[in-house]
Amino acid sequence: MTAMMHGRFFSRAAAGALAAILILGPATLRAQEDTLIDDVVRQGLDWARDNLDEDLLRSLGGVDETRVRRLFQEIQSALQGDDVVDLAALQSTAASVLPLLEADEATRPYASWLRSRMDYFDVAEQVRRSAPTPPVEPGAPLKKIPNPEPARLREIWTRRIEKQTAPKGAEPLAAKLKPLFRAAQMPSELVWVAEVESSFNPAARSPAGAAGLYQLMPQTARSLGLALKPADERLNAEKNAGAAAKYLKYLHGRFKDWRLALAAYNAGEGNLSTLMTRHKARTFDDVSRRLPAETQLYVPKIEATLWKREGVRLASLPAPGK
Repeated sequence: MTAMMHGRFFSRAAAGALAAILILGPATLRAQEDTLIDDVVRQGLDWARDNLDEDLLRSLGGVDETRVRRLFQEIQSALQGDDVVDLAALQSTAASVLPLLEADEATRPYASWLRSRMDYFDVAEQVRRSAPTPPVEPGAPLKKIPNPEPARLREIWTRRIEKQTAPKGAEPLAAKLKPLFRAAQMPSELVWVAEVESSFNPAARSPAGAAGLYQLMPQTARSLGLALKPADERLNAEKNAGAAAKYLKYLHGRFKDWRLALAAYNAGEGNLSTLMTRHKARTFDDVSRRLPAETQLYVPKIEATLWKREGVRLASLPAPGK
């Protein structure tokens, strides 16, 4: 289990490959691979073969392929960057592409992934608008708006989620899946992680290859006993939920804290551990503003979702088995 990683925290090599594949297309890259001399791109291509979902590129025939490729590259780059405010710039672009994805059956699973992240852009814009303008120093580069404190993000998400109803079909599906979390000796309230991951759509897919209710990457799914062929078991709601519960249980066992376990689920356990060691952090709040922008937003969003749907605080959930 110690080798498991959720896989959505890209290395520099992986991010480079993603950008190249989304812009050029996998066929073009295969034709040019012998001429690529940059070791970073070569490493990224190796990573991409195992992790990127080429179904995305094959399914774009009915939409503006170039536009969607560029959008997904920009979104992945911003989500995995460390600047929350950078996401605000994608707000209008994502909103304009989402209807294109939803209009075509082949790309609808990717629309579910994007829709569940649309409010990240809105929250980033709220942070941008409310932050004081950094002072301008003559001859010096413009200073970035600092990432918000985690307490501030928890406040924003609580107010935002309080106004939102559960996704269509979420409540009966959550009730059906809760026994799987209890069977894994996990708090059943964590079933609502699926709202943040996929809007409770079992068919949801990310452009990086994650799939299902809890957005499991191929490597992680295989390590948890799910088959990807001949049928992808990640698309089975019960099997996806059972695997996610098992993985979250493992992560809590490693980090002894639900916020950190969820951060590891989103950013990768190795990456979280490295950042905590580097910055001598012991809690999520200690390390939050150094995590990927998505993770900074993801953990407090889950907290607010649990409070809205179940009336429980993440910090009050018992450890697995208790």
